[in-house]
Amino acid sequence: MFIEVNKNRLNTVSFGKGRRVFLTHGGWVGNWEVWQQLFELMSESWRCVSYDHRGAGESPVPPDTIRPEALVDDLFAVMDALEVERCVLGGESAGGFIALMAALRQPNRFEGLVLVGATSAITVETAKPLVDGCRRDYPATVKAFVNACVPEPNSEHIRRWGRDILLRADPEAAARMLESAYEREFNLALTDITLPTLVIHGSKDVIIPMDVGKHIANAIPDAELLILEGVGHVPTMTRPREVVAAIERRFPYRKLL
Repeated sequence: MFIEVNKNRLNTVSFGKGRRVFLTHGGWVGNWEVWQQLFELMSESWRCVSYDHRGAGESPVPPDTIRPEALVDDLFAVMDALEVERCVLGGESAGGFIALMAALRQPNRFEGLVLVGATSAITVETAKPLVDGCRRDYPATVKAFVNACVPEPNSEHIRRWGRDILLRADPEAAARMLESAYEREFNLALTDITLPTLVIHGSKDVIIPMDVGKHIANAIPDAELLILEGVGHVPTMTRPREVVAAIERRFPYRKLL
């Protein structure tokens, strides 16, 4: 369903009628489909909600309106529009950065956090080559990025899906998504996050190295770290059953009622 959020039209999805709500945010210009397979497995017992954040998928916006604070504003606006009072919040890759910002802004809106291949900072050193590639040759940059994200064998179907997702974005929007995050310094006070947190990271993640996941898990007082051996940057797409099993263990039904 398309909804008007902060003067933009965002594509949202909602599956299932469970009393628990799992709301997710994609990384970079990855749309809600990054979480699709998890939703298929979880929607019998959860209400699964996501959306194409501004600049991703079917939610195009003027690139100059993309900045981290606006993405957080949108997250809460989507929650309000879809009548989600509280939820477990999932963030993938750079979407984890947005999830952490949201948790620090209004922790009372969340039951817990699920951070998959997440980062707590986007730096010019790591992101500028990708930004430059978006402006120089976006299709080639996407292909190289997806290949690096998905090193798992027998996963060409996932790589193709990933390319299709990212190529829906405007190249300048893709550049601004990262550029706006490193133009000024964001120091997230991870030790102030008191929510139960599950950090999931692939051992073969070369986009966000495993040490970043370990740092986040060590900094958040009530965090649990799960390392998936032989897995790359998007286990929500390559290992959905393992990710769902970990979420169900960390957030059992009885604890969320």
